[in-house]
Amino acid sequence: MIKKLLPFPVLFAAMQSQAQDSTKTKQLDEVVITATKYPVKLSQTGKVVTVVTHEQIEKSHGKSLSQILTEQTGILVNGANSNPGKDKSLYLRGASNDYTLILLDGIPVNDPSGSGGAFDLRSFPVDQIDHIEILKGSQSTLYGSDAIAGVINIISRKAGKKPFGFNGGATYGSFNSFNGSAGVNGHTNIVDYNINYNYEHTDGISEALDTTHRANFDKDGFTRHSIQGNLTVRAGKHLKISPYYRYSFFDGNFDADAFTDGGSIFNSMLNNTGAIATYTLPHGTITANYGYTYSKRKYVTDWGTSFFRGQFNSGEIYLVHDLIEKVKLMAGANYQTYRLLDTTLAKKNPQVNIVSPYLSMSVLDLDGLSLELGGRYNHHSEFGDRFTYNVSLSYLVANNYKFFANVSSGFKAPTVTDLFGPTFYGSNPELKPEESNNLEAGVQFAAIDKKLQVTATGFYRDIKNLIAYVGNRLINVDKQKDKGFELEAGFTPTDKWTVKASYMYVTGDIHQTRNGKDTSYYNLLRRPKHTITGTVGYQATKQLYLALTAQSLGRRNDIFFDPNTFASSTVDLKAYTLLNAYAEYKLLDGKLRLFADAKNITDTKYTEVYGYNTPGFTINGGFRINM
Repeated sequence: MIKKLLPFPVLFAAMQSQAQDSTKTKQLDEVVITATKYPVKLSQTGKVVTVVTHEQIEKSHGKSLSQILTEQTGILVNGANSNPGKDKSLYLRGASNDYTLILLDGIPVNDPSGSGGAFDLRSFPVDQIDHIEILKGSQSTLYGSDAIAGVINIISRKAGKKPFGFNGGATYGSFNSFNGSAGVNGHTNIVDYNINYNYEHTDGISEALDTTHRANFDKDGFTRHSIQGNLTVRAGKHLKISPYYRYSFFDGNFDADAFTDGGSIFNSMLNNTGAIATYTLPHGTITANYGYTYSKRKYVTDWGTSFFRGQFNSGEIYLVHDLIEKVKLMAGANYQTYRLLDTTLAKKNPQVNIVSPYLSMSVLDLDGLSLELGGRYNHHSEFGDRFTYNVSLSYLVANNYKFFANVSSGFKAPTVTDLFGPTFYGSNPELKPEESNNLEAGVQFAAIDKKLQVTATGFYRDIKNLIAYVGNRLINVDKQKDKGFELEAGFTPTDKWTVKASYMYVTGDIHQTRNGKDTSYYNLLRRPKHTITGTVGYQATKQLYLALTAQSLGRRNDIFFDPNTFASSTVDLKAYTLLNAYAEYKLLDGKLRLFADAKNITDTKYTEVYGYNTPGFTINGGFRINM
């Protein structure tokens, strides 16, 4: 197996997961927000958190958000390296795309216009991201529905340190691809502000694979416009209010089917606005937030034109209070509405609501012991009540060894589209919510004067009432059981060299009984059982940084639907390894960065989706400026 994953010897040196700063290994005293909704050190939580730091984002402007995420341990974004306009499916620890909740600055951004309700990763440009926190394992107690596999919190860029600043950049490369951005930001005693515009265009490649190399399939291009603005007002000594607005519109072309050229077009628009308010108390904080998302999509194919529109509202308020030293209480409530805007449906403009109060108590570092207990009550307007819980435990020994374990339950409500959408997409108002039980445990330790950092985690996920498309309709089937193992290691032998690596194993089966017989089978399509990711980084001089990254994916399965007979068959996707390189040179005391990013430098032939194309060797380069 390993020989198939590593077809050339260069991977022995490519040893970095790129989940953290390129020049430092992750420390146990790193502070994160997403794990508990308030600042906490990694040494004080048993939850598994990966941070893609600001510095790593700065070294990723030649990449898309999907490509950054797919390099992180435990995550695969299928389609990340395909045509930019190709749909992207995120799998966290092998779980399907709609089991991971996406947050922007801590607020959900569900898309109710589509089946599953998952946020479209193509909507958000890297230029508007400060850093990313990835919280693994079921988080339904803190974050409600859709967080069965985990939570990805994308933290947007904020103000600088002076009254006026400018940032921008441009990238150009293969397939006539251009990405440009410009923004202003500032900081004063009362107000912080940040405004950014991003434009991306590529001629792309043919999405469908031409096996004859003579059919002259046309290219499928992609164009996106994105605007982001956020403001922070310090309205007194204790109150801070932060309104925001985001707009994204993208369009492009896509082909008719696997191996089949076509002239179909699509476009998608996202409007996202809201505000976050924080009030500081003598022994805690009160936080209130509201987010509104309006999305619409349009597809024009040989079969006709399809429109999808939806609205999502999320309002939340929660208190974090220090009961006594090292003991925190958090109490909150969340209200969400999902609405599908379509008057042609049997139930016109259908809407569902979820009301969910929750409570959590944490003990932080009591002689090395940290404990979190939480529960959440969910009331859904269509199917009633569900309760979720979590127990998180960690123990720190000698500031170098952290042992941790988590037990939790998860909850995912069927979307408004699943319940009341178009019948030709299989909608079923009788669907029940999916529920899960989750276990994870592991150890994190530091050695060799903390130059070496190692984390090992095992996990198990059991989902019942799984929603699946069977017989032209969505129904609840029996169970989905997944399990796996993650291993991350980082080593910094000197200030110039950083070596990191990660290994991921995941497997899963759908468990069902038909006619008294067990008909369980492996069903993690397009997801490899084995994934190895690594990079070696070298700070050659104060100005020059070089990195070599490799990712190996094991053999996968896919399903091919014959467009003529409509019969389906299982196909194999071969294992492959991609090797990428990055170079960066800083000028003007680091205010100007020149960079070049080369992907698939060995021109490997590989497949992410059966019957669809992937690019060979590509390269782009450009600059980033922060003044």
